[in-house]
Amino acid sequence: MLVLIDDANLEAIKRIYEFYPCDGVTTNPSILKKQGENPMEVLKAIREFLPDGAQLHAQVVSLTAEKMIDEAHHMLEVLGKDTYIKIPVTSEGIKAMKLLSKENANITATAIYTSMQAFIAAKAGARYTAPYVNRLDNMGADGVQVAKDIHDMFKMHGLNADVLAASFKNSQQVLNLCKYGIGSITAAPDVIEGLIKHDATANAVEVFTKDFYSLVGEGNTMENL
Repeated sequence: MLVLIDDANLEAIKRIYEFYPCDGVTTNPSILKKQGENPMEVLKAIREFLPDGAQLHAQVVSLTAEKMIDEAHHMLEVLGKDTYIKIPVTSEGIKAMKLLSKENANITATAIYTSMQAFIAAKAGARYTAPYVNRLDNMGADGVQVAKDIHDMFKMHGLNADVLAASFKNSQQVLNLCKYGIGSITAAPDVIEGLIKHDATANAVEVFTKDFYSLVGEGNTMENL
């Protein structure tokens, strides 16, 4: 399962990359707004930091297919080949996906709230489809189940597309999708950090350290022996 960082704060991205195995970054206009800077300059800085082969997902804001395509061309020119163009699943967006897919552009269908939205986007050429897991939960639906349904439909119909599950509140949602074989998720830095945090682990490390120090003296490690 690919793990992407759903954030545009470069320092937060660097911190997560320092400690955790990640595969790229996803953004959207609202995430970029939080930085209070020129959105393209923020994206360029993220791209410059990311290692070769890492994905960068960035969203068009135009409302017509023709303008979306023009915008996508510019983004790909500036941000490079490993950029995935995020396009909402509106009628105009689906049209743009169809046309861009003929150019072999990398497309991520976004703002997905139903499994059929994802299915149509995949048929239109989207490589990834991003259902909003926690937002669906907040609307009274089952976000994890919607992501699972999309995954199953892609496999059943032989579509070359994967779920890129987004909008998480907690690590349990991520775990449920990981166990099911979902291809990729994108999560905020705090959710990614929460994937390994456990009080029992912290307590165990504390006991191990104290026991070791009791043998060889505080501050010593295996390196000193």
